[in-house]
Amino acid sequence: MGGALSLTLAALAYPAMLGLDKVSSDGDRIIAQTEWGPLTESDRDFVVKVRAAGLWEYPLGQIALKKGTTPEVVTAGEHLVDGHAALDASCRRIAPLLNITLPNVASPQQEGFIVTISNKSGKDFDSELANTMRMTHGAIFNTIAKVRSTTKNSLIRELANQANDTVLDHIMVLEATGLVNFEQTLHMQTSPPKLPESDLTPPPPSGRQPMVVLTPPPTATSTPIAIPGEPAPSPQTPDPQQAPAPQQSPSPQVG
Repeated sequence: MGGALSLTLAALAYPAMLGLDKVSSDGDRIIAQTEWGPLTESDRDFVVKVRAAGLWEYPLGQIALKKGTTPEVVTAGEHLVDGHAALDASCRRIAPLLNITLPNVASPQQEGFIVTISNKSGKDFDSELANTMRMTHGAIFNTIAKVRSTTKNSLIRELANQANDTVLDHIMVLEATGLVNFEQTLHMQTSPPKLPESDLTPPPPSGRQPMVVLTPPPTATSTPIAIPGEPAPSPQTPDPQQAPAPQQSPSPQVG
């Protein structure tokens, strides 16, 4: 599949700074011509963002299955695990084709969300989970729409389609908990805290570590995107790029 790629490898190396509150300052700059269409900095950054989002929202979804005190919070956890497993599979399928290096852990800010929420219990856990995740999903929603409407790369377009459906589903199940404080959450969503760029950036992966794989649950219904020329994926399709790896959750690394 990758034989027709014409890539500027240096430009596609893992970016030094990939702030999760914004894309590159020159997002429209084309960094590679591929058989699926030109790849821009915004396209590349979007794939990294989707991967990084799953690396903290997936484990919190698993925690919600155990700590959620209402059926609605448990349902939200189920949707987080299912949706991000499928999005992660899509990212891992297309990243090698586009020569995009994916992070293996989330950003320090996102790891901080894991620590803060997982340390809560009872109703406090439910509320913190619902409001933090509603804020972050709302913040990325506009980015997805922009990427979907501007990208000229068909693989990125399909990933944006999947991300749009998944994030909207997650927003709806989080709101269905009845715990979202819209005034506070929307204010935080539109006025993100000013943090050092390093806190918003997933660190580059270590070559010594296996890639973290977000394993689909047995009841998975979400499907990774299809790659032209490859068999149509199913919710439980094995990873085509590597052997199945043990399910892992990123370790909290608050920076």
